[in-house]
This record gives sequence, structure tokens and C-alpha cells, in this order.
Amino acid sequence: MTYDLIITGGNVVFHDGIRSVDIGIKDEKIAAIAQDLSGDVGEIIDASGQYVMPGMVDTHVHISEPGRTEWEGFETGSRALAAGGTTSYVEMPLNALPATTNKEALDLKLEAGKDKNYVDYAFYGGLVPDNLDNLKEMADAGVLAFKCFISNCGSDIQGDFTNVDDYTLYKGMQTLAELDQLLCIHAENSTIPDKLAEEMESEGKTTAVDYVNSRPIFTEVEAVQRALLFAKETGCKLHLVHISTSEAIQVILRARAEGVNVTLESCPHYLALSVEDLEEIGPRAKCQPPLRKKEDQERLWGELLAGNIDWLASDHSPCTEDLKEGNIFEAWGGISGAQNNVDLMFDLAVKQRGVPVSKFVDLIATTPAERFNLPNKGEIAVSKDADIILVDPNNSYTLKREDLYYKNKHSAYEGRKIDCRVTKTIVRGNIVFDVDEGIIGRPKGKLISAGK
Repeated sequence: MTYDLIITGGNVVFHDGIRSVDIGIKDEKIAAIAQDLSGDVGEIIDASGQYVMPGMVDTHVHISEPGRTEWEGFETGSRALAAGGTTSYVEMPLNALPATTNKEALDLKLEAGKDKNYVDYAFYGGLVPDNLDNLKEMADAGVLAFKCFISNCGSDIQGDFTNVDDYTLYKGMQTLAELDQLLCIHAENSTIPDKLAEEMESEGKTTAVDYVNSRPIFTEVEAVQRALLFAKETGCKLHLVHISTSEAIQVILRARAEGVNVTLESCPHYLALSVEDLEEIGPRAKCQPPLRKKEDQERLWGELLAGNIDWLASDHSPCTEDLKEGNIFEAWGGISGAQNNVDLMFDLAVKQRGVPVSKFVDLIATTPAERFNLPNKGEIAVSKDADIILVDPNNSYTLKREDLYYKNKHSAYEGRKIDCRVTKTIVRGNIVFDVDEGIIGRPKGKLISAGK
């Protein structure tokens, strides 16, 4: 048989374990998995000593093009994703301008993304107070899911994203249930954190600890409970994004046991960084919900080790460096993290805490692909897209500013030693990143829709 590419010698990670087999790739698909593949081959990759696993499916990425391309564009953002081992991602309906809340804005996003992505990509539609009549047209146009905020967000700028009120949330869930669409929610109480922040700033309390104390755990739990109640009432499929606490996870698990169709994600930064790190790093590590105290973080690790976190996503939320300066209450609340999902979490979860590699693959690829109805993604199997990464568990490095592919080269992980490394990223059989050569070739990423 003729193959475009064979990957040989590696430890190939499947859902049920690890096997030393070869992978044959032809016409962008996995064509064969067997011992000692042979035939006419365009290229052979020796993966000896490395894990060969499906590329990450990152379901929580903010690209700010069009409108705020100076924060992050498709080309720079997808380069960072590729360098970090992500082979497909779903782009949030904010922080571009206009926000993706109707078909016209989606068309602008579709046009802006053409021929700029190094990995495969898809889009969310947004749910905001004035667009209930626009949900079906976005679903028909192929968005993978919808996103809303039970938390204050946006700005006074025309076309920016805004958070939902309870009526919009209820009616939107009704409509999305009828359309069989997934709704993803940022869940934090939309009033208490703002008022607590005002109190603290008026009293001159502007430390990292003060910021975290202004967004206490119960404000995440309360919003999660409200979202789950509405989902139970409407039958809407629900996904809770960037959950930061064990308390919220336990509420979600109880609702699931009662029949609510709900999943949840957390993010590497909640598992890698704590309040103590925020004090040292400063606004580069500011996010919403905030980083938690070490004892709360350990409980979150307990949930992951127990299998109670469905998957991991970056919540890559970039901005220009000036927006990360000054008072931590006023700085932009998002972490640039898309480039260090796989290596950081492999180090922390697999190497340091003994998470099985097959379970790690579920967390970064298989489960999100299934939930977002991407049958060709998230798994190494014959006929699937050849979206494959190589991870060297013995390649340690310290992340430096010059390593970053973001448009704005800042990261909360800068200066951190990571004890493994993504050495190759392959998207549909095309090598797009090599640890020695960097980004390879021109963008080859394709737009994907649900069911494809």
C-alpha cells in the first residue's frame, strides 16, 4: 500500500491503553494501524521514546479577529495552538468586534479566518439579550455550540458582547433545546463580585488576595445552580466552562445524577497556579473566575483524579500588554494559555500525579470531540482525521518569552520549567509544527462543522 506518512516506533495512546504500533496516513486520514507497516511511503517519522496521541481539541479559545486583531489574530493564535499540540479548536463569540451574535457577524468571522489557520477550527454563536431571533440562523450556518455569560462582561463599545439576564437565559435555553444545540455558560454571580470589588478598591485593598476575595467561591456555585435549574426546566444541553472549584463540580454532578444533560471543563491555570502564584506573577495570571487558594486547588485536583472533570480547555484570552499593567482589579481578566495546555498538564497530571496517559487523552481530545459532535476528531483510529501529536516525556525546558507564538508575547507560565514537550503536531497528515524547525509551511487549517 502507498502512504503519505508513516509514524513508527512510538507508544501510541488509545482509549483503552498504549500499544507499540505504526500509523499509516494517506489522504489526510489514518489509513492503517499495525505492526511494521511497509509500502511506498512519502515520509517516515521515528517516534521512538515518545507518546503518539490525538491532538488536543480545545473548545475554549478567544481569537479577537476581526475588530481587535491587535489582541490576537487567527494566524498568531493558531500558530500558538499548533506549537502547543492542539489540532482543532472552537472559537468563542467574544472578544472580536462585532461579537458573533448573528449571521452577519458570523460571516465576517468566517471570512476573516480563511487561509489563516494552522489547525482546524470552528465557531460558537453567542446568546445575548437582543438576539433570540438570531439563534436558528447561526445554528443553520454551522456553529458548533452557543455561549453566554451569567456574569458581567463586555463594554460600551457598539457590537461588543453582553451578559444575559434571567429572561434571556430561560428563553434562549428553550430555543436551543428545540434546536438540539449545546449552550456553554460562564457562570459567576453578576452582582456580588462587582460590589465587593468596589468596596475593596475604595478601602485601598488592591492586592492579588483582595481580588480573589472579591470573587468568592459561592458566587461561582450560585450561578452554576441557577444555570442547572434553568437547564432542568427547559431540557437544554448544558456545558459549564472554566469551573474553578470542587464545590461547583459537586453541584453539577448532583444535577447530572438527576437527569440534567450537563458536562464541565476546567483549565490548566486553575490546576497549575494558585493565589500565591498570582501574588508573584501579577496581572498576567489574572482570570475570571480567579485562581484559588492552594487548599481549594488541591480539592480541584481531587475532582480531576476522581474523573469528575470531563475535559480541559485553555480559555486562551489574550490582550495587548498594556492591558495587563497596573491595578489588578483594573487589568484585563484573561490568561494567554493556548500554547501550554498539553505539555504543562501532561507534566502535572501524568508525570507528577499518575493519571493514566489514556485518561489524559480523554481529557484533552476524545471527550470534547464527542460532546461537540466531531466524529473525525479526538481519537487515533482508522478513518479518523490524522490529527496527531508527539510528546516527549523526557524533554524538559523552561518557557521563555521568545518561545511564544502569540501576537502579544506574555504568559503566566513564562519562566516555568515544564518536564515534557510537544515535539511534532500533525493536522490531517500535514506536519505543522516541529520542535526544532518551528511552524512549518503555510496555514492548512480547515473549517469544521458539527458532524464532520
